[in-house]
This record gives sequence, C-alpha cells and structure tokens, in this order.
Amino acid sequence: MNFRQFAFKNVIRNKRLYAGYFFSCAFSVMIFFVYSMLAFHPDLNFSDKGSYGQGAKTSMDVSQYIIYVFTFFFILYSMSAFLKSRKKEFGIGMMLGMSELQLRRLVFLENVMIGLASTAAGIAAGLLLSKGILMLGTSLLTLEQPLAFYWPVRAALLTFAAFTLLFLFISLFTAIILRSSSLIDLLKGTAKPKPEPKASAPLAVLAAVLLAVGYAAAFIVKGVLVLFALLPVAVIVSIGTYFLFTQLSVYVIRKLKGNQELYRSRTNLVTLSDLAYRMKDNARMFFLVAMISTVSFCAIGTLVGMKSMFTGQLSEALPVMKYESYSGNGLEAEQTALIEQSLANAGIDYKPYVIHKKSSANTATNKTYKFVSVTEYNILMNDNAVVGDKDALLFYPDDMGFGGRAREQTGKIASQDGSVFAVTQSGVMPIRLQQLGYADVAVISDAAFQAMPASQEDSASFVYDVTDWRSTLAVSKELNLLLEGGEKQYEFISRAYAVHENNQSFGQILLTGLFIGAVFFVAAGSFLYFRLYADLPQDCVQYRAITKLGLTEGELSRIVSVQIGLLFFVPIVVAVVHGAVALNTLQNTFGVNLFKESALVLGAFTVIQIVYFLFIRAGYVKKLKEAVQ
Repeated sequence: MNFRQFAFKNVIRNKRLYAGYFFSCAFSVMIFFVYSMLAFHPDLNFSDKGSYGQGAKTSMDVSQYIIYVFTFFFILYSMSAFLKSRKKEFGIGMMLGMSELQLRRLVFLENVMIGLASTAAGIAAGLLLSKGILMLGTSLLTLEQPLAFYWPVRAALLTFAAFTLLFLFISLFTAIILRSSSLIDLLKGTAKPKPEPKASAPLAVLAAVLLAVGYAAAFIVKGVLVLFALLPVAVIVSIGTYFLFTQLSVYVIRKLKGNQELYRSRTNLVTLSDLAYRMKDNARMFFLVAMISTVSFCAIGTLVGMKSMFTGQLSEALPVMKYESYSGNGLEAEQTALIEQSLANAGIDYKPYVIHKKSSANTATNKTYKFVSVTEYNILMNDNAVVGDKDALLFYPDDMGFGGRAREQTGKIASQDGSVFAVTQSGVMPIRLQQLGYADVAVISDAAFQAMPASQEDSASFVYDVTDWRSTLAVSKELNLLLEGGEKQYEFISRAYAVHENNQSFGQILLTGLFIGAVFFVAAGSFLYFRLYADLPQDCVQYRAITKLGLTEGELSRIVSVQIGLLFFVPIVVAVVHGAVALNTLQNTFGVNLFKESALVLGAFTVIQIVYFLFIRAGYVKKLKEAVQ
C-alpha cells in the first residue's frame, strides 16, 4: 500500500469525522454553483436595460465574489476545526515514526481528496436541484415566463476551477498550521480545561445592562434618529452578547448549582456540572454563531421587509393608471383615447377621472402650490366639501416622521397673481389626492379656480380606476412602449407596471441575499457540528465512567439532549431575539407592518435549526451509546 492509498483509506475508514467537513464544503460549492447558474442564465441577460442592466450585472458579480470570499474563510475555519479534532491521531502517527513532512503530505492529500470530491458532489447536487432553483428564481424575480433549464457548462467550469484553486491553497496553508504544533501538543489533542469555570458578577450584570440598553434604544428611536443610533446600538449589543456567553451564562449556572434541591434532582448534577464547562469553553464560538446568524436574519428579513414595504408604498402612492398631460401637449386627446381603447380591447372595466391642476409659486414664502377646483376634488374623493371664494383647503404630503418643514395649520396662502386664500382646514394629503403628485395641494372654489391665470406649469391628470389593478400589467406594458418619449409634454404611470419593475429589482437583491444568508447559516451550523464532535472522545470517556455508576440509557439520552440542545439553540435563540428587535426597529422607522415577513424569515431559520438538531442529536447519542456499551 503506497502513501496515496493510505491517505485514501484513512478518509474512507474515518467517515464520521470527515462527513461534517465534506458536507459543509459540498454545500458551499453547491451554493456558489447554483448562484453562478442563475447569474449566467441566458434569460437573465440585463445588457439591454441600460444603466439598470449594468447595475444588475455588477451587483450579481459582486455578490458572487462575496459568496466565494466568505466560503474561503468558512472552509479555512472548518479545516482548522477539523484538524484540531485529529491532533491526537496525528500525535500517535508521529510516535510510530511518521515524519513531519509525511504528516503534512498526508493532510494535503486527504484535503485535496475531500476538496475534489466535495466540489464534484456540490456541482452534482446543484444540477439535481437546478429545476427547483430556477423555479425559485422565477418566483423571486417575478418573471412572466419561467426560467428554462439549460446546461450550465460555464457555471460548472467556473465553480470547479474556483474551488479547486481554493482547496489547493487551503491544503498548502494547513501545512503551516501543523508545523507549529509540537508532539506533546498533538498528544494532548482537544482535552478540556479542568479548572472550575469562573464568572465575574459585575461583568454578568454588565452583560444584562448592555443588552437592555441596546434593546431599549432600538425600540425607542424612530425616524431619522435610527441612522445615528445604528452603530452605537450594534456595538453595545455585540459587547453585551459577548459577556452574555462568557460571563452571564456561567454566572447563572453557578447560581443554579447553588440551589441544592434543584442541583440534586434527577440527573441535574451531571447536566449542570458539565454545562458550566461547555458554556465557558464554547463562549467565543457561541458569540460567533450568534452574530453570524443575526446578520443572516437581519439581512434576509430586511430585504423581504423592504420589498414588501416598497410594494405597499407604490400601491398606495401611485394611481392604478394615470396619464399626466402638461401645458402645451397637443397629443392629449389622441393619447387618452388610445389608453381608453386599449383598456376596452383588453376587456378591463375602468372608471375615469380628470383633475385639472394649476400651479402657482409664492415668491414671498418660496412655496409652490397645486390648485384644484372643489368640484373635481369632490368627484375624486367622493366628498361633498364646500369652499368659499376666498377660502382654501390645504393638504400636504406626509413626511413619515423624518422632520419635514412646518405646515400651515391656519392662516393664508397666496397665489402668484396675488390672490389670497384663507386656510380653513389643513392636514396630511389623502392617498387619492397624493397619487396626483407629490406637492402641496390647495382646494379652492370653482370660480376662483377659473379666474386663476394659466401657466406653463399647469397640468391635467387623467386617472383610470380599475378594481383588479394587477390585471392591467399586460396592457400597461404595451401602453408604456407606445407612450414613451413624451419630452416633458406628458407622462404615463401604471401601478401594475411600477410594482412589477420594483419586484424584479428587489427580487434580484433578495435572491442574492438568500444565497449569502444560506452560506452564513450553514457556516454557523458547521461551527456547532465541529465543536460537538471535537468533544466526542472526552464525552465517551466521561459517560462510560458515569454509566458504570448506574446511569441508564434513557438518562444518558436526556442529558445529552439537553446539552446538545443548549449548544444548538442558545446562540440561535439569542440571534432570533437580536433579529426580531432589529426588524422591529426597521418597522418603526418606516411605519409599516413587517410582522408577517419577520415571522416568516425567523420561523424558517428556526425550523431548519430544529431539523438540524434532531439529525445531529440522533447520530451523537448513537455514538455515545456504542462507546459506553
């Protein structure tokens, strides 16, 4: 048996230890491959969309680099954790005569084998899941035609080349790691520290205070203040999270051990005694997992929430269909007739409104108003307002709490020709009125409106109301092509078309966020997996000794389930709480309800973590039971 065969058989015979590293690498390769498959899809060519197309292509390329770079560091960490769990094995090999050069060559060959196998497996898994990925891409990008399957040769070659280079570099880099370890260090392996874990009461209290302050600030600040509070709150919560795992958790466990009735009940003696060591030893890993998971939750939750928010805002801010005709437009009659004929040909029932607006600037107050007659206002708003010839109803856009300029509650407004109107009522502009344009609107009597002189800034809004506005997308696309290039004489606006374009833009960003978030989340899960199996040899020794004292299989399963459950769920629960607070802040900032989107994102990650926990727990308990028998 030559050296390459020895390395190959070493991998095959130690499948359990290599499995976590292999699947983590394969999943990372799969994520990169399926994203590349979408990026190179012929139906997603944005080159014909001008600056938007260039921006879309650039963002997808940058996201591809982000995924690759993070995957590099993730695999590097995974390899480091993987090697750490094998230190004792390497030490024995060196005692039996293996030279340092042979050890480095062994690790290099093993890593190259796993790297090439995981690269091939990741690409194969991506091909198997390609149909579902293309359907997901179609849904997120809100494409009218589904993305067709194609053979992603370019994506496969890029993925294979990129990850082959990555694994070769990491394989060479691991030689440096091994060379710095002495024989005694290798033989000690991953032995746990024996001293009783200590915790500082002041630092434990500080952890609780920092988290409370960070959460309180996140709930209190609103509007533009969020931008200023973002960095300080993030720093405070991060420091508080670190002390939560390194100090507060150990301090709470010590207090629980001080409760003799609880401590001596059933198997709590074993559970709590070992738990303090686990929390202290894994504190930095818990912190890392919690923060990475929080970033994943917040990134995806924010993208989903922003997409929902902008869709909702567009639906409110835009009329179903509007043709805005400016002063001097000679095509008004022809083009409004075209719109009405197109709607009729599509079988869409509509209700038309025409709102004439006269624009007037007041140089004394440096304000511009859009004046509307009360009759057309009543028709649009289905109201019966009455306005005197010298009176006005004043409406202004909502500043959404971002500190807009002060509005007139009472007083007078003046037009450019010197006419003065007393403001009898003022308030935030109703949605229907806001859809006509983002400017202050003054409603005046018909006589006053007719007497107001015309100007080059005057316009008329031809509004077409449709009950099912989403059904107007096809005709809106057709009209958008026919009515483009108005040269400031007219403007055509469609809610269905604007929402469709918004969904496509955000869909691309959301698709990118999902892939990056998936890499982050798998990285967090892999950190837990490697740490858990690094402790397996010591756990086998410990539980074998306790079993001789009468520990039953049921009690063993219960203890291990609690310990693994805490290992998996403590950082995730902290991350979910962090993410929920962050998304709530986003909700308060923009004044929209993101509960559904937040619950969907956080719930999906939690379910995935539960499934992952059940799978890992079953294998871990099985290994322990085999060891203690």
